[in-house]
Amino acid sequence: MQPVTENDQIRYQRQILFPGWGEAGQAKLKASSVFIAGAGGLGSPVAFYLSAAGVGEIRICDSDAVELSNLNRQILHFEDRLGKPKAASASITLKALNSSIKIVPIHALLEDSTIEKIVGQPDILVDCLDNYDTRYLLNRYSIQKNIPLVHGAIWGMTGQVTFFHPPETPCLRCLVPEPPVKETFPVIGATAGVTGCIQALEALKYLTGVGTNLKGKLLFFEGDDMTFTTFTLHRSPTCPDCGNLLQ
Repeated sequence: MQPVTENDQIRYQRQILFPGWGEAGQAKLKASSVFIAGAGGLGSPVAFYLSAAGVGEIRICDSDAVELSNLNRQILHFEDRLGKPKAASASITLKALNSSIKIVPIHALLEDSTIEKIVGQPDILVDCLDNYDTRYLLNRYSIQKNIPLVHGAIWGMTGQVTFFHPPETPCLRCLVPEPPVKETFPVIGATAGVTGCIQALEALKYLTGVGTNLKGKLLFFEGDDMTFTTFTLHRSPTCPDCGNLLQ
């Protein structure tokens, strides 16, 4: 494990002060690798705060290019990068934020034939996607490789976050057995910010061993009246992705 340097002690001093975090927790972050699927509305705050916290390696994957309609919520990107691959744009922003960590931009589509090569074996996966076909693929990979997955989703002013790590918890397919109808849905940028920040915190807690993750719980918030509700999740014995783990 890489030592915490004097520069690290200064840069991360306010989080090192947190009870249970300390230099040992910072050293864990420095040695950690995170895979972020999606460099859009959710991926932006997730990547920002994991980079700012000093996660040693961040792999961020997206197959799209920056469009003007992205900029109300995808704060990794700027007007002068329209048409640029989102992963490359994200890398520029994150390297400017924290030059001491490794950013690996991946301009690719996650598919059955490519996912192992693209994702590899990080310490944790973060689902910042906007379609359930790819979410299910990432979910299956997390189960096969025994890598925890932080899920987040948004619609308008609502957001949800949970932490999957079967067989200890349900998986995404237990929560959403069938993909919703594809649509262009409304998104308020701040909703993506709140949801992504919670996802980043879930990842940081897991990597440092501080706090309790949302295992078997779905945190749902309604921004319209600013209510937060936690629901208990249960594993499905007939789940096509993780049901065999119950046998």
